[in-house]
Amino acid sequence: MKIGIVVHGPNIIDSGYALKLINLIKEYGDISVRLGGTMGRTAVIDNSLEDIIDISKKLVPSDSLKIFHDDNVDIIFLLNYGKSSTTGQVFGYKVYTHYKEKITNNDIPIIQIERPGENDGSVINWASKSELTGEFASKLNLNIVTPEEVYETHIKNDNDSETQRIIHGVSPDENIMVNGVVIGKSTSDKLVLVSKDNHIVEIIGGVIKPHGVEKLGYVDLNSAIVKTGLLRKSKVKPRVLENKKSNEFKVGFLDHAGEDVYKFKDFSVVITIGDDTTLVASDILYRFNIPIIGITDGDLDKVVESGFKSKNSVLFELESGFDDVIGGLIHEIIFENDEELIDSNEYKSITDLENKIVEIINNKNCKYNINKI
Repeated sequence: MKIGIVVHGPNIIDSGYALKLINLIKEYGDISVRLGGTMGRTAVIDNSLEDIIDISKKLVPSDSLKIFHDDNVDIIFLLNYGKSSTTGQVFGYKVYTHYKEKITNNDIPIIQIERPGENDGSVINWASKSELTGEFASKLNLNIVTPEEVYETHIKNDNDSETQRIIHGVSPDENIMVNGVVIGKSTSDKLVLVSKDNHIVEIIGGVIKPHGVEKLGYVDLNSAIVKTGLLRKSKVKPRVLENKKSNEFKVGFLDHAGEDVYKFKDFSVVITIGDDTTLVASDILYRFNIPIIGITDGDLDKVVESGFKSKNSVLFELESGFDDVIGGLIHEIIFENDEELIDSNEYKSITDLENKIVEIINNKNCKYNINKI
């Protein structure tokens, strides 16, 4: 049997269940394993699983499912460990719905294994019934939940239109991230995002962060990736890989936490704009021993439990509201509105970049502090 396995998010990996399930599933045939999500890739590295789980591409889960569909596998497993049974099951429903929109025939069984080891863990057979559903539920002591039950319990009464989206499994005082940008904080366990003309205008059960909403800009709530709380809860010891960098002095520019940070994994330094972007990017790039120059203003929404930074990193702490202003000038003046700067005649070291950024900040009469790692 030819089997595809899609692993989603860091929790299933950090818990140890990803590897346990992969080892169990491979008893049934030849397996290929892919992952979706940026923080999940970090968990793969920290757990030394990159030779087992393919992290070479940044793929949303539905795209990973489609790759296995196009490869004509016999069955696909979706492994996830949601914050609650509700969030996990709704996640599976949305992934499967997006997947169906990308394919023409739907004859490959898809089995989701959700929250293994928990009392409310479940096995869901989303497409083309398979006898392995009951077999895995029995082996893992999990409940079998049908797609119909998920729809009736969690989806049917949702007003999930272009203007409103109900977010499940939320607790009060959690960050709300849309496409990698923190746009507010929850105040209730009932949360609804409201958009008008594809811009967030209200959070029912939460408080809007205006700067975050402005930075997010245009958004389609139906397809947006929404997360609440910490991106990665486990406290881990980060694994630093041996990274063979080129002799070129390569500088990256990053101003959105949701972008693919891994594209800079062989760069010399990355300039990051904003507190959340700096926190997430520095934590990931630490695994590749890449320093960052962070442009922040103290408006930090903690999205990972511990943020690591490589040696020689430099943090600029600016007056409130100036991080995007200075970031825009850096993008224009240093990068000439590009995302990469390679072997520049003017900038040959982190010190050169630091001095230029100081000049840019001084020209805006902005107060700042510099913190060097």
